[in-house]
Amino acid sequence: MNYLLAIDWGTVGVKAAQFILSFSILILLHEFGHYITAKWFKCRVEKFYLFFNPWFSLWKKKKGETEYGLGWIPLGGYVKISGMIDESMDKEQMKQPAQPHEFRSKPAWQRLIIMLGGIIVNIILAILIFIVILWVWGKEYMPPQNAKYGIVADSLAQKVGLRDGDVILKVGEKEVKNLLSVRRDIVYNEGNDIITVKRGDSIIELSYGDDLRRKLNSRDASDFAGVRAPFIVDKFGKNSNAEKAGMKKGDWIIAVNGSPTLYAHEFRKMLDGKKDTTFSFTVLRNNDTLLLPVALNSKGQIGVYPKDLEKLGFVFEVKRYTLVESVPAGFNECWTTLGNYMKGLKQLFNGKAKASESVGSVFSIGSIYPGNWDWHIFWTLTAVFSIILAFMNVLPIPGLDGGHALFTVAEMITGRKPSDKFLEYAQIVGMVLLLGLMAYALGLDIFRMFK
Repeated sequence: MNYLLAIDWGTVGVKAAQFILSFSILILLHEFGHYITAKWFKCRVEKFYLFFNPWFSLWKKKKGETEYGLGWIPLGGYVKISGMIDESMDKEQMKQPAQPHEFRSKPAWQRLIIMLGGIIVNIILAILIFIVILWVWGKEYMPPQNAKYGIVADSLAQKVGLRDGDVILKVGEKEVKNLLSVRRDIVYNEGNDIITVKRGDSIIELSYGDDLRRKLNSRDASDFAGVRAPFIVDKFGKNSNAEKAGMKKGDWIIAVNGSPTLYAHEFRKMLDGKKDTTFSFTVLRNNDTLLLPVALNSKGQIGVYPKDLEKLGFVFEVKRYTLVESVPAGFNECWTTLGNYMKGLKQLFNGKAKASESVGSVFSIGSIYPGNWDWHIFWTLTAVFSIILAFMNVLPIPGLDGGHALFTVAEMITGRKPSDKFLEYAQIVGMVLLLGLMAYALGLDIFRMFK
């Protein structure tokens, strides 16, 4: 019960709303890809559903020959096409002679296009979103030299030899262009496992191995290398103990109980795990040093918020694109994202990532969204997940679009169509496999939650 009370349900609600909206868009457009191609080849579409609806539907309406509806299990959606062996497992229909409007009566090349329709729509959607993102927002990044106080090296970074204040110049043979993507650069680096840093006036090379890559692939991994910045007060929370003690906006907290805390991470470390006690805070105000006793509340907080990086004078570079320039850049962003995702999957099989630490269910996916609504991040994640959805569906697993497509391609090559009985058994095997994977991922998230 205490665990539930400690959860910020407002933040959880915002994350959940973004996740549901994003995946509703992806599912609707994916299924629309199947729907529109089926209609194109004059197949009858019996149902078009967002979310699954075993036993009952939250909403449904029949229009023409198609029932449109909203299910109650938000794990996907489906289009039921007459004469197709799918998750509905409608065996009675398959016993009847094939009708001209049924999927099974269409030529193999038409059936293949219908099967790939959802995947194609997801890829097109991702490219279009990336094009618009680059056109509207551009591409923001922080060159390492713009981090004027260097990096904050977390425990993993320190184990490979990084120190607070270092400037990371290269990962492998690749020059670091964005300090905030160093973790990703290390995970996906396929060259020499070397981090080149500037420390004072010296250039140092630090080696790392697959052990670091595995740990950074874990969902519990921290940022590895963040931007080091001072803790300068920007605003106060409601009933702030710091404000009551005389702290003011613009104060730089430089020490806690006499221990130096020139930077924000040092300040947070000093307060970590502390609560219901009074600390002495040293602040710098207009070149004067003041000593302020401030009580920590039951959550270990004093009720202050620091200035963000931009207010502190950190410069984020933004590469701008015209509409024409954003088109090839959007294509490139799509293929780069797909390539990184495939590298990540490869690492699950070659031991550079552990499924027990990296794989997650809808809860893990939902937690990626920010606690405040941000359209830039929302559309970026929607584009990324659109690519992932397309890739996962193209895998040649029975029950997925790729499995259906594989059997159709085999038919086109051999001239022999698999029997309906074979397709039924293949569908069952695929569904069991997929449900098993979903249960495994959900179990991992539940275990992490209680852990």
